[in-house]
Amino acid sequence: QVQLVESGGGLVQAGGSLTLSCAASGSSFSINAMGWYRQAPGKQRELVAGITRGGITNYADSVKGRFTISRDNAKNMVFLQMNSLKPEDTAVYSCASSPYGSNRGPFASWGQGTQVTVSS
Repeated sequence: QVQLVESGGGLVQAGGSLTLSCAASGSSFSINAMGWYRQAPGKQRELVAGITRGGITNYADSVKGRFTISRDNAKNMVFLQMNSLKPEDTAVYSCASSPYGSNRGPFASWGQGTQVTVSS
């Protein structure tokens, strides 16, 4: 069982930046790849970024060049640095963990999520 707790969401103007953090706890055998998902009202959940335990990353085309995922394996934490934010980035962002090695999932555990709102 893995527990994931996100922090760092909020309201920001377009063009601004936010950094999301996620702390994972539980079985270390279940925490391999990690990622960030987002879901906007009326839209499907989208994998924004994923990272392997070794630091290999994968990004959705919509955030490439603007978002950076990173992790601290010693602290079981994953981060999402979001720059040049756009109104269309507004969503609930959730971190996820996988017992597998791929940064594209499948992911098995999700946090409750944190709201990110970008005003125009």
